[in-house]
Amino acid sequence: MNLQLSPLIELQKLDLRIADLKEQRRKVPERLEEYESPLREAKRVFQEASASTEALIKERRGHEKDLEAHEDRIGKMKDRAAQLKTNQEYQAHLFEVELANKKRGEIEEKILLAMEQIEQTQRTMTDAQAKLKESEALFVKEKGKLDEKDRGLATELAELEGKQRHLAGQVDKSLLARYNKLKTTRKEHALALIKDGICVGCRLQLPPQLVSQVKRGEEVHTCPYCYRMLYWEGEPGAETKGVAAQDQNLEVGESF
Repeated sequence: MNLQLSPLIELQKLDLRIADLKEQRRKVPERLEEYESPLREAKRVFQEASASTEALIKERRGHEKDLEAHEDRIGKMKDRAAQLKTNQEYQAHLFEVELANKKRGEIEEKILLAMEQIEQTQRTMTDAQAKLKESEALFVKEKGKLDEKDRGLATELAELEGKQRHLAGQVDKSLLARYNKLKTTRKEHALALIKDGICVGCRLQLPPQLVSQVKRGEEVHTCPYCYRMLYWEGEPGAETKGVAAQDQNLEVGESF
């Protein structure tokens, strides 16, 4: 292995782990939203049921006041009956009483309907309250877990970033700049292992001569297809057989 690449290989391992930790931390709010969304919905249903119940209670009370006022009018109408002198006046009075009784029945029907609706919304409110408590308990539980996980990720991340800075300081500046540029364009993987004559980064067959040059480790070589810096692990003789076997089946540049 090229000694220049040794610290870069370790640096890439750190960078990949750091990227993974950051991605996990980025997803924490998304995971929290998964538990907060049902909680918000449960609150909405409970608040709507509560508002509907209050509105219906207010409506029922209004009808009850109307009924009370109407009963007073009926009472006064009955009191006037004794003052009637003619049959015509009496017949008109009976018709007026009939209309008043009909009106009373309509008001009483409205009161009964409001009471039925109140009973229904109260059941909905009770169910919604139970669901709300359940959602709140689950949210608090999962939030605690996610907070704990995030703290652990943050601790590990801070530790690895410290190691990252230290290790980056041990790498040649020009090589580090080259690594960082490749890391940006190749989504964190700036270096690629050679395995059985294949660039693990792009999965293409490499020229045997290039594989041999990388094995010697005298210079830093790049993949001619994905431009990642190539490295090889193991004893020189261990790779030769694998390369020969692959060469029988693959052409240079063919995908594995």
